Amino acid sequence: MRPHTDGGLSRGLLLLMSAATGLAVAGNYFAQPLLDLIGRELGIGPSRAALLVTAAQAGYALGLILLVPLGDLVERRRLAVSLYAATAVFLLVSATATNGTVLLASTALTALTSVGAQVVVPFAATLAAPAERGRVVGTVMTGLMLGLLLARTASGALSGLGGWRTVYWVGAVLMALMAVLLRTFLPRLGGDGGRRSYLGLLRSTVAMFRYEPLLRWRAGICALSLASFSVLWTALTFLLVRPPYGWSESAIGLFGLVGAVGALTATVAGRLADRGWVQIVTGAGTVLLVASWAEIAAGERSPVWLLVGVIVLDLAHQAVLNSSQNVLYALRPEARNRINSAFMTSLFVGGAVGSALASVVWVHGGWTGVCVLGATLSAGTVVLWVLERITVKRAAPGIVRDLVRIPATTEGE
Repeated sequence: MRPHTDGGLSRGLLLLMSAATGLAVAGNYFAQPLLDLIGRELGIGPSRAALLVTAAQAGYALGLILLVPLGDLVERRRLAVSLYAATAVFLLVSATATNGTVLLASTALTALTSVGAQVVVPFAATLAAPAERGRVVGTVMTGLMLGLLLARTASGALSGLGGWRTVYWVGAVLMALMAVLLRTFLPRLGGDGGRRSYLGLLRSTVAMFRYEPLLRWRAGICALSLASFSVLWTALTFLLVRPPYGWSESAIGLFGLVGAVGALTATVAGRLADRGWVQIVTGAGTVLLVASWAEIAAGERSPVWLLVGVIVLDLAHQAVLNSSQNVLYALRPEARNRINSAFMTSLFVGGAVGSALASVVWVHGGWTGVCVLGATLSAGTVVLWVLERITVKRAAPGIVRDLVRIPATTEGE
């Protein structure tokens, strides 16, 4: 693989960026299957060990808000490399933690800087030719989703070989290596907001919701989509540990491999978007989200139907997410990181709400209640997509293309 030149985004660089996003987000999920093991070794109770998950979520949310917009202000390669190097350091601290307080702090800081993945995604969109942007974003997002889905499986396997610290040692080494590779092969890419202050940058990020109608619609659609996705993966463990399944924790962890099948379809959605079918992809994805919950409901006692439902839901979520990113990254090239920050923060909120609701609904309504909740959230994506289409056509009836481009500058940012 050669360093990037002005000749375009090479396949090797695209694969590197895809691997980089997956590895960065994976570190946020290493602890989830190891909470009991970590708690016993460090002498902390289950409730305090569970705070590691909360710390990762809080750190990632802060990173989305406070760090990702910097990609529009500073040189992007330096920002990405710095965040990856910092993540490697914090993973190293986790590997050598001697008590729960240190591990909790290092987990939060790891998540904070792991948003380097969300700097790499719009970086790839910027380097891509417009006609290939959907495929490129789809490929990078495939890496991200695979990292998210397979992190638990890899964590369990590595801890079985050398204890829970092995997971963090390996993660630190790989992140350091990735920082070196990104520094070597990524091109220099300067931000366009050089005269903007940091506080002004954050205000501008929030203002994107006011100035960009498509951002509002797509953030809402994808937040509901991720909420539905999170409902499934949160409640799935509750279902699989009880009869008729009665699976072990390791078997449940391997079920994440099923979700990887859906993640691998992201590039297909991207290619369809490149052919001008971005709105069809979104619409079809929202309908499939709703339909998937019928199979998931039947999966309460049928592993075959559960398998089909999980694959369809993951595929649909990827289609909605990738097509929406294709729409949003075409809006303002000079503000892609701020748009991505606003968009991904909305997604994070949607996912967190979905997980919280799933836990409550499971207690009171069981699997049937969970499926009703997931189907309702999915139906909301259909409603928002239809309303977006109606609103956009009324606002811009003369535009033939489905993708509505908003002026690149806005007064008062």
